[in-house]
Amino acid sequence: MRFAAPRSPSPSPTRNRRHRPRSTFAVPSESSSEDEDDASGSESASSSEGEWLNHRPEPPKPRREKSLAEQWAREDTLAAVRRRINYHDPYEEWEKETRQEAFRVARQKHTQDCIQQRNARNERRAQDEQRSAALHEQQLKEVESQLAAMNLQKQQEEAMLRAQWKERDRQLWARIDAVIKQEEERRRVEQEAERKKREEEERLRREAEEKKRQEEERKRKEEEEKRKQKEKEDEERRIKLAAAQAEKEREQAETEARKALGHSTAFEDWRRGRDTLRTLKAGPMKTVKQNKEMKAIWSAGRRAITPKVGQLTSDMAVVVRVSHELVNILRPPQAHPPPIYIALLSSLAKAILMQAETEVTAEKKSAMPLAQLTVNLLTSLEGFADIFWAKLCQRAGGWPVPIAIPANDTDGTTITPQSMRKVQGFRDTDEGSEVLGDYTSRVTGILRVYFTTLVLPVNQPLDPMFRMDRYWTYFTRMLKDPQLLESPVAAQIMFTALDIGGLHACAVWGSQWTRLLALLFEGVTVGYHGLEGRLIGGKAPEGNASRTRLQLEVERIMAAAST
Repeated sequence: MRFAAPRSPSPSPTRNRRHRPRSTFAVPSESSSEDEDDASGSESASSSEGEWLNHRPEPPKPRREKSLAEQWAREDTLAAVRRRINYHDPYEEWEKETRQEAFRVARQKHTQDCIQQRNARNERRAQDEQRSAALHEQQLKEVESQLAAMNLQKQQEEAMLRAQWKERDRQLWARIDAVIKQEEERRRVEQEAERKKREEEERLRREAEEKKRQEEERKRKEEEEKRKQKEKEDEERRIKLAAAQAEKEREQAETEARKALGHSTAFEDWRRGRDTLRTLKAGPMKTVKQNKEMKAIWSAGRRAITPKVGQLTSDMAVVVRVSHELVNILRPPQAHPPPIYIALLSSLAKAILMQAETEVTAEKKSAMPLAQLTVNLLTSLEGFADIFWAKLCQRAGGWPVPIAIPANDTDGTTITPQSMRKVQGFRDTDEGSEVLGDYTSRVTGILRVYFTTLVLPVNQPLDPMFRMDRYWTYFTRMLKDPQLLESPVAAQIMFTALDIGGLHACAVWGSQWTRLLALLFEGVTVGYHGLEGRLIGGKAPEGNASRTRLQLEVERIMAAAST
């Protein structure tokens, strides 16, 4: 901003003409011009002196004298020009300095105002963060109290069911023993009747045919031995059938109880993922790809999903914002047709898992926002749990279950050696097949997100595949399968699981978890299942490194639990 004052028509007090210096570029005075005229006149006169002798001299022109006013006017004009050229105005300098000083004062005041505003904003932001932290802590305490009540109720129900199972097993075996005793008594009575009949016949034969007694006795003994052998075989067969029937009834009872509790076997979990993936490819994905309009809508949604997943940061506000945006993409005001909705769920699950393969492998902390996003989507999107589980099994093989890949697929087809690597989750690139180290790192990154999802607090129950009890189920299944324990991937995955939720599991299951960790420690130091030398992770170099990390993590958790 410029600051200026109007110029006064009167001259400044400092503008004194008497002190103005004279300019060196001055107009020559009249006297000098007159002298020049005289000099030029004398030169012309001397040059034409000869001609004057021969010609008649002309009379000289009269010189006009300038008036005094004209001389003064010319001197004033010359003096004004000299003053205009060399004069330095102090007023203008003062005016310029005043403008600069005003600009400096205004800029300093503006800087102070900006600093005060920034300090005020920082203080308000800190107050907001304190209020949010207090609210979060209060909500966390409420969730923990609810979870404790739910766990207590669950333990009571499990104890009641165990008592019922024991009573049922006792009654079942009592009935089996009663049936066996009844059958033995019946056979004894029949044998006694037959024996008496044979004795009577023998007596009659001895009386009638004394001569043939020895031969008949020999034949009778042979028949007796054969009959006893047959009876023994029949008895053993009946006992085996009764035991098999009892085992079948016990397994059926366990299956019904497991279904009542929402539990499932490893093969059932594996079949759920494979069947969902097969249905997804043959149904919605095939329908969408064959229809141009549906494919265009699906492609647009997929292009919108991938950047949103890539925007995740550790800031919870960003996670919540991205979750809402993704839900809005999949559930717009005008709902998508079912095939497009399911196809978009598949693309969303794939984007999350690919983000886990790239970012979590490089930075472990990236698993937390991805897991929180997954939990938010599992509670908001219908059907996302089945699709996410199917894509998880597709990209990580049987490790999310965990299960050793069987020889036959869930639809009964035989898995060939060429397709086995694909079912296990290995990726083939232009450079060749994926090596074990890259495969282990990629699968570990995916499962780090999965384990983090299991231990995160939630405000509503999730699908059984993503609940906290799956954490216990995962370790029990892993420890009872020698084929899984021999793989180097197993040691690295269990280390990752303990790194995420080992201490939390110790607080949830207490001494039971401690005993499980003792079995795990024995498997990495002595040998699993009592087999000395059969260590978890096998004998490969990758297994040695993963086994060492797993041992150190178990020791750290045990030390923390004992304090």
